[in-house]
Amino acid sequence: MDQAYDKYTAEDHAVWKRLFERQMEQLPAIASRAYLEGIEKVGFVADHIPNFVEETNPRLRAHTGWEVWVVPGLIPHKEFFGLMADKKFPASTWLRTLEQLDYLEEPDMFHDTFGHVPLLTNPSFCHFLTDLSEVALRFIDSEEAIQRISRLYWYTVEFGLIHEEGKLKIYGGGILSSPGESVYCLSDEVPKIAFDVITLLDTPYHIDRYQDHYFVIESYEQLYGSVTQIAESLDKTINKLTVY
Repeated sequence: MDQAYDKYTAEDHAVWKRLFERQMEQLPAIASRAYLEGIEKVGFVADHIPNFVEETNPRLRAHTGWEVWVVPGLIPHKEFFGLMADKKFPASTWLRTLEQLDYLEEPDMFHDTFGHVPLLTNPSFCHFLTDLSEVALRFIDSEEAIQRISRLYWYTVEFGLIHEEGKLKIYGGGILSSPGESVYCLSDEVPKIAFDVITLLDTPYHIDRYQDHYFVIESYEQLYGSVTQIAESLDKTINKLTVY
């Protein structure tokens, strides 16, 4: 598939502009520094939807070797992790309408692109994605293992927080693309849990409301460095299930 960029309408570009400007009113104070720098590096602006072929991918490849890879929507785990192991981030191209600005049943292009792509300029975060994807492919036939990896992906790549300069910042794409959750997740009333592989792999999540709690990393290097422990934990879990 390609992005079919010429098919975006004036309304599509207006939706992107509205969503972009709304988020950028609040994110400079609460988003991870690496994410904010990434927006500049990939050239995202309010005026138009990013053109993957002509704008985004050449910039991404220059920084980390990654690129955005167009998919029709949600795809099977094997295809999803296979693409990321090959440094291709799956992204849909359909964009929500003006009537859908605040709620969607599945991720659209704004979530996939605005929420995730800027951090693909960060080498440690990218190493985490490729190595985690390779682990997932090793266990792709184990429903139990993939469920646990999905939890880890959810609480980091989608809804993760990070300590930076003594403050909590947002790096998860699901939060960064949501005006409501961007504020909610940093509230003192919402529990924050220090990143711990075993705890995280055992913690279920839900997709139909804001999270009950959030996991906090200290750095992207910590996230990348956790992959070996993730693989070892999955090995133990699957071997135990096989024995029984």
